[in-house]
Formats: sequence, structure tokens, C-alpha cells
Amino acid sequence: MEQLKNEIKELIIQTLDLEDTSPEDIVDDEPLFIEGLGLDSIDALELGLAIKKSYNIKLDPDSEVAKQHFASVNSLASFVKANFKSE
Repeated sequence: MEQLKNEIKELIIQTLDLEDTSPEDIVDDEPLFIEGLGLDSIDALELGLAIKKSYNIKLDPDSEVAKQHFASVNSLASFVKANFKSE
């Protein structure tokens, strides 16, 4: 699970061009949006597309359940682990 969390952190950094951020700067249980990492709704869309492409997971961006999965790296890693579909 730690490897998956690090992959997700790298994906966040690369997808959102967070040049001054390293994986160690992102706390696993810290909120990704508003407080914490400070991402916004545009970042959520970009990150959702990156997750879909990287892990072959379909997301409904309007779903409240999907929003909960993007709360933190921990919740996102759990979601990816439960829904990953290898091609």
C-alpha cells in the first residue's frame, strides 16, 4: 500500500505540475483540497483523468462518493486498490 501511495503522490505532482513539491511533502491523511495541499476543482478534474488513465478506473466526477475518495492520499489509495482494473 505504501508503494501505491507513493505512486499516487508522484501522479499528483506530475499531473498538476507541483514543481516545488516532493512526495515527502504530501501527508497521507492530510486533505488534498482547500486546506492541506490546497487543490481546487480544476485540479480534481485533471487528477481524476490521470487516475482513470493510469489505473483504468472509471470515475463519476459529479458523484459525492467519488469526491470522498479524493479526500486524501489514503482514501485515494484505498479507492484505487479496490477498483484497479489491469488491461
